[in-house]
Amino acid sequence: MNDTLLIAVYAFSGAAVAGLAGAGVLRLIRRRSLTVSLAVVSAVAVTAMLAGTLAVAEAMFLSAHDLSVVTMVVAMAAVVSLVTALLLGRWVVARSHELAVAARSFGDGGDFTAPEQPATAELSALSRELAVTSARLAESRERERALEASRRELVAWISHDLRTPLAGLRAMSEALEDGVAADPRRYLRQIRTEVERLNGMVGDLFELSRIHAGTLALSPSRISLYDLVSDALAGVDPLAREHGVRLVGEYVEPVPVEVDGKEMSRVLGNLLVNAIRRTPADGTVAVTAGRSHDGVVLSVSDGCGGIPEDDLPRVFDTGWRGTDARTPPAGAGLGLAIVRGIVEAHQGRATVHNITGGCRFEVTLPAAGV
Repeated sequence: MNDTLLIAVYAFSGAAVAGLAGAGVLRLIRRRSLTVSLAVVSAVAVTAMLAGTLAVAEAMFLSAHDLSVVTMVVAMAAVVSLVTALLLGRWVVARSHELAVAARSFGDGGDFTAPEQPATAELSALSRELAVTSARLAESRERERALEASRRELVAWISHDLRTPLAGLRAMSEALEDGVAADPRRYLRQIRTEVERLNGMVGDLFELSRIHAGTLALSPSRISLYDLVSDALAGVDPLAREHGVRLVGEYVEPVPVEVDGKEMSRVLGNLLVNAIRRTPADGTVAVTAGRSHDGVVLSVSDGCGGIPEDDLPRVFDTGWRGTDARTPPAGAGLGLAIVRGIVEAHQGRATVHNITGGCRFEVTLPAAGV
């Protein structure tokens, strides 16, 4: 038993020396190819075995004949191990290179396509993660393109909408200045109207910039939906009378919600104004509000005749105003974008879908806590 323990100690000592030397070599070549590292690991394993054998032989536990036999066996094992390590290293490096080439494609704006050749479990997992990342980047690029197109469209609309009232203001002011205005009071009323219109557009732009910058500060408080809807209907009643549109708010439950009253009043006002302007005379704009399994749902239905299915996903985009036939004279394509921004800031969502004869905008908000 003592001889066995002594042999184990000598063998471990020799192998430990080879292992420490191999660790030092691996540290020096840690930035080299994986093939070289695998070859070193294979050589260390065989060298450790040979060093342990030589240490035992030095202690005279092996005869010269036995030592030569063991050395020959270790040499053959070293050859086989080294060849196997080189082949494995070259295969792994090749798979790694294929993965790098595939990854470079989606880094340049393309889509990631995983290599067809089988790889190790780790490289396969990395390939799956790269595929997921590629899909996310593609979605991000698509959103960025959509936002950029929306920004360009918004700039074009705003430029057009600003040019018209500014030209009118300039003409009327010149007429007043030259004393050629037939009815100065009418000109002054028109100037005031145009200034209010411009002020509203600037206010919408400022609100939208706060939403996009994430600086929209909310001051939530417990409010009854009934009171919120009643105030909003009262505010747009003159516009509805002017357009000959009937307002209906009969199905509104007195459900409490935790919202910023001022901002949610703006949401309701934008939806109602949007609905009134797009509903023909003698039409109806209906407002409903109540509980649902998702929280609290507030809806505004109009008689616009419906929105093309292809345009439904873009309704809440900044600057979207649909076809020319649906473009209101005072619109800038910001109202619905502001609606979505405010609702999402309240952890809710805004949706739209077509109904018979028109469309329905729905705002879903979290229910107020007890």
